[in-house]
Amino acid sequence: MQGFTYVKDVAKAGEGSLVNVRGWVYRKRVTGGKIFIVIRDSTGVIQAVVSRDNESVFKKAEQLNIESSLIATGYVRKEPRAPGGFEIQVTDIPWSFVGWQFPINEDAAKADSEYLLDMRHLWVRSRRMQAVLKIRSTIFGAIHEWFRSNGYYEVQAPMFITSAVEGGSTLFEVNYFGEKAYLTQSSQFYLEALIFSLEKVYTIAPSFRAEKSRTRRHLTEFWHAEAEVAWAGLEDMFTVTENLISHIVKRVLESNLEDLSLLGRKTEPLENVKPPFPRVPYDEAINILNKKGFNLKWGDDIGADEERVLTLEFTQPIHLHHFPENVKAFYHRNDPSKPSTTLSVDVLAPEGYGEVVGGGERIYDYDELINKIKRFNLNPEDYQWYIDLRKYGSVPHAGFGLGVDRLVMWICGLDHIRDALPFPRDMRRLKP
Repeated sequence: MQGFTYVKDVAKAGEGSLVNVRGWVYRKRVTGGKIFIVIRDSTGVIQAVVSRDNESVFKKAEQLNIESSLIATGYVRKEPRAPGGFEIQVTDIPWSFVGWQFPINEDAAKADSEYLLDMRHLWVRSRRMQAVLKIRSTIFGAIHEWFRSNGYYEVQAPMFITSAVEGGSTLFEVNYFGEKAYLTQSSQFYLEALIFSLEKVYTIAPSFRAEKSRTRRHLTEFWHAEAEVAWAGLEDMFTVTENLISHIVKRVLESNLEDLSLLGRKTEPLENVKPPFPRVPYDEAINILNKKGFNLKWGDDIGADEERVLTLEFTQPIHLHHFPENVKAFYHRNDPSKPSTTLSVDVLAPEGYGEVVGGGERIYDYDELINKIKRFNLNPEDYQWYIDLRKYGSVPHAGFGLGVDRLVMWICGLDHIRDALPFPRDMRRLKP
């Protein structure tokens, strides 16, 4: 025997093989002169059995707590009652770290979500969190894969900014060597600058919103996958977003079925995710919602409650498009054929999850942008360099931002966005 065997590969080693496994104690029980230890590593769990006949090893095993770390050596044996159908008959524990009594038990895990948030640095070891993190890794990888295979260049933008992208009320102000600055709400403006060099660009980076919100889908710090494309319009954004999301879901179904199962996530809704997505104009959405008991008038925003009801009408994500001017940011281009509306789109995830993408066409004409900034009672001087882009070789262009944490939440079937990432930040939580 050489090296170490990951838990997932123990069965492949074959019955009677001598293996060396390293990991952490997930479960432990003593019965009938034997200690049964379920060992976990990053790949799964395996049952290890220590017999009292092997006195020195038995004493080592007796000392182990939940989450003690160890290396176990032993022979592989078929055991239908064990997780995965195999176990290890332990002959030696050449190394272990017993540590303190682990502070999280099953009762605490079920009873107190705030306690688990306080103990998040330890709760990330749970199999449930491990499954979410594996799916999350697949999602990030699939985003990069799709963009790069479709001719996009990955770029980076600064986290310190001097003006708002999504409205001044949600800016985090910081002292930047005596000058007032803010944490970025979005990399969009910088990506727009870069399309004049690279044409198709994307980034995956944190964004920050000082939203005093306690809903199940809001964070103050979240991961943002953003893209901007030269020579593109609203129709292109329909195609790009539905193909990107479909690709991500496909990769998760290919790579993470076991993790989805551990989370209790039904895969049928994910299997429905294929382009094209239904397109629902804002006007039509208002009619649907009012028939469902809402009392919305044209020009009202469609919030989380409305999105939940609307998405339950569909089995796929939907493109909700052509929002009124007043409910979208100033940089959205108005539709020349219906100037009261914008060439904008939100992608809403089904099953009540709601918005995961916001995007559309950007204003590319200098005078049009100046006029709209003033209509929104903003100061053009605050956006000088952004406006400057419209002076030199401006072109029609479009883009979007995808909230990766919201996407993880939906794909995993989670109840709260805080469970979609390892260390969440919201208005009440700054640690761990």
